[in-house]
Amino acid sequence: MKVGKISESVLKRSVIKYIKSKNDNIKSGAGSDCAIFSCGGAFFTQSVHSFALKEPAEILFAVMKAANNAACGGAVPVMATVALLLPKETEEKMLQEIMKEADKAADALQMQIAGGHTEVSESVSGVMAVVTVTGISGEDVLFPGGAKAGQDVVASKWIGLEGTALLARRHGDRLAERIPYHMVKEAEEFASYLSVLPEAAIAAKSNVSAMHDVSGGGIFAALWELAESAGVGLTIDLKKIPVRQETIEVCEVFGISPYELLSGGCLLMTSDNGESLVQALDAVHIPAAVIGKVTNSHDRIVVNEEERRFLERPQTDAIIKI
Repeated sequence: MKVGKISESVLKRSVIKYIKSKNDNIKSGAGSDCAIFSCGGAFFTQSVHSFALKEPAEILFAVMKAANNAACGGAVPVMATVALLLPKETEEKMLQEIMKEADKAADALQMQIAGGHTEVSESVSGVMAVVTVTGISGEDVLFPGGAKAGQDVVASKWIGLEGTALLARRHGDRLAERIPYHMVKEAEEFASYLSVLPEAAIAAKSNVSAMHDVSGGGIFAALWELAESAGVGLTIDLKKIPVRQETIEVCEVFGISPYELLSGGCLLMTSDNGESLVQALDAVHIPAAVIGKVTNSHDRIVVNEEERRFLERPQTDAIIKI
């Protein structure tokens, strides 16, 4: 199989197909950011994310991703568990630094690290982190597949933030040979935008019907997953998708598309009144834009002036090519 997140078709035929246990109190499925379950009259969400760490500070990306996914169910993330698989040459200082950074990331989101598992294995060549986050939801719980025909599609902040930050941190010297140094440093700081918890909280109070975290495979993959989970179509205006110039420059250096790049920090939302939601987010200094409409067909179309193209099933994230 290809490196990276498995495709939707493989997920359905080789994973979900073999999950036979059923519980009416649990809702999940392909394209969903989190599982939602009820217990004692309350709703909880749970999500999991894995990340291959090149340095301790990168645990931030795993914690943020898992928390963002839990928030897409309308929940407030409250705790995380961290599992680490370490190659045998790992020094204890590396482990200490990873956990220090993990605790810092959780604290920034007002979450508690509630345990996990750490193991040294001959089967891994690098550090692999798996973060699981649990959230608590009230009446604002959002079940998978909530997007409805006629609604606006709203995107928060900008696409490509996560991938841009990672590439700038890992390949800063190479980038500085092609683009201004100040843009490389600014790109590194995109990691500060990775949490979507603030906009998710506002969206949940603004009667959105669906939220989807934009991450692996980029905005094109996220749009497909949003539509697929609800069985609806989309018409998206490419020029309205928000993207930073730093992301464009970084992608040009590596010859990749910003629309297929890791985009943690960007949240998709569907609303009956997208402009009203944009104004609510703007009031707390979170940029957002209406980028298209949900339709009652199964066509997922991206319009770029006179050009129209159909979205394809999610592909491997562009960062894997580098």
